[in-house]
Amino acid sequence: MINPENLIKILKKNNIKFFSGVPDSVLKNFTESINKKNFYHIKAVNEGAAVSACIGNFLATKKIGCVYMQNSGLSNAINPLISIADKNVYSIPMVLIIGWRGAPKLKDEPQHMLKGKITRKLLTLLKIKNIVINSDKELKKISKLIKYSKSKMQPVAILIKNKTLKKKTNTKKIQRKSNLDRIFFIKKLIENLKSNTKIVSTTGYTSRELFYLRQKYPNHKGKDFYMVGGMGHASMVSLGISISNKEIICLDGDGSMLMHMGSLRSIGFYKPKKLKHVLLNNFCHESVGGQESTTKGINFKNVISK
Repeated sequence: MINPENLIKILKKNNIKFFSGVPDSVLKNFTESINKKNFYHIKAVNEGAAVSACIGNFLATKKIGCVYMQNSGLSNAINPLISIADKNVYSIPMVLIIGWRGAPKLKDEPQHMLKGKITRKLLTLLKIKNIVINSDKELKKISKLIKYSKSKMQPVAILIKNKTLKKKTNTKKIQRKSNLDRIFFIKKLIENLKSNTKIVSTTGYTSRELFYLRQKYPNHKGKDFYMVGGMGHASMVSLGISISNKEIICLDGDGSMLMHMGSLRSIGFYKPKKLKHVLLNNFCHESVGGQESTTKGINFKNVISK
């Protein structure tokens, strides 16, 4: 296994002090360590934004930065990686640290298995040199990879499989950042809905808890669509369904809503009469480790209506 502190040491040794990314359960112990160090750390709303922040940092400092993400988010990052960072465009070096969900021979959810199977193929198509590290002994590969990134002036990637990073023995228990009792709210909601009302529930605990409640209370059956993937797109799926003129409720989370927040304006613009968009805001990315989100101080109603 890999000690996340040793991973950070090797990055620091190679003069990497800028980090940006989207929280991931596979990399949780790594990102927790970043927060406690004297680094510049931008928590991005999506992976493309994280890559873009890293590009901006390089333009300002000429120093290579690090972007962290889950492999499902690699698709969000492809646009700036190809159209800006690629060596045939602006040639921007950076290190991508990717949590490899659904890696070959490891069991995972169906949506992760599919992306896991093609992750390295995608990196190859993007012409991004990549390595897999499984232990502290393999950390020495990173310095060589970073040297390659600097000399070739292009992005490189490090893949880390699930349960590879060691847990910290002194990790503090996650403190709740709101008084929201999500499962209680969802239970009360489905008790008071019409049977033909459709619910679209966002990725993470919201969908898991809605599914659990449907199984536990079969008398409250409904028509639900669980967003097992496609983080940030629950709102637009809901808007698309709303053209049927049927009652629909979108159960969204703060991390998900931030990821593609422009969708809120689309909903506000088209004003679907039978769509109700509910934000369950606990100010953190709870299902991937409880990392703080950046929703504090946002009036989401104004984003929709103004």
